[in-house]
Amino acid sequence: MASRFTELAIDCADPGGLARFWCAVLGYEVRGEDDGVVTIGAPEVPEGRRRPGPVPPELTFAPVPEGKTVKNRLHIDLNPTDREQGEEVRRLLDLGARYADVGQGDESWVVLADPEGNEFCVLAGRHP
Repeated sequence: MASRFTELAIDCADPGGLARFWCAVLGYEVRGEDDGVVTIGAPEVPEGRRRPGPVPPELTFAPVPEGKTVKNRLHIDLNPTDREQGEEVRRLLDLGARYADVGQGDESWVVLADPEGNEFCVLAGRHP
C-alpha cells in the first residue's frame, strides 16, 4: 500500500488571511483553527453522498516569525475547471494574487504569487 497525500503545511505570517485567500481560490472552507493554525479543506459532502474521485488535500497555515526569502521548493498547480486560463488569472489577481517571475520564460502556464509571496501556477488546460 502506498501513502496518500492528505495535507500540505504552509508557514506564513497571517494564517487567517492566507487561509481566506486560498479558500476563495479553491472553493474550500475553514475546517479548524487552533493556536493560530488554520486548516482548510474541500466542503463537506452531505451525509449519504459520495465525493467522486480522490479527496483533495487539506491546507494548513501555521504562523512563523520569519518571512519568505527565496523561490518555493514546492508549489501548487491550479487547473481552471469552469473558465479559461486568462479569466481565472484575472479572478485570482482580483483576490490578491500577483504576477511572479521565477525565470519561467515563455510558457503555457502563468506563475502567480499569493499575498505572502508563495508562487503557484495556473495551467492552460481545463480539467474537471
